[in-house]
Amino acid sequence: MQISLLNLADDEGFPLLNSFWVMMWWFLWVLWFMLLFRVIGDIFRDDGLGGWGKAGWTAFVIVLPFLGIFVYLIARGRGMGERALARAQEQERSFRSYVRETAGPTSRAEELARLAGLKNDGDLTADEYERAKAKVLDS
Repeated sequence: MQISLLNLADDEGFPLLNSFWVMMWWFLWVLWFMLLFRVIGDIFRDDGLGGWGKAGWTAFVIVLPFLGIFVYLIARGRGMGERALARAQEQERSFRSYVRETAGPTSRAEELARLAGLKNDGDLTADEYERAKAKVLDS
């Protein structure tokens, strides 16, 4: 059965089986491109792979795409997941650190501890400390 995307709406109608085949081929086509971009992205994001290794894998994936993708998945597939997990964990740590730094202390006790630390380091005078402490306790 030959599927032609240009001749889908012929005079005989559009049979259910033909529509199934068209949807399946579209799905596989989109899946293939997603896999191709995922592999190429992994090649360039891998810090452990040198420049020649990146160039070699990229050339292999571009020149022989089906074989290149399958060989890459067999050879480095497990590492893809581990590298993606490590990147996600690092992004989560960065985000949490940024939120903690930006939001500042969340409770009165933490704010008072921060003020006491500033006073002990000599960054605040006793008078400034007392005013800031009163302000925290009033809020």
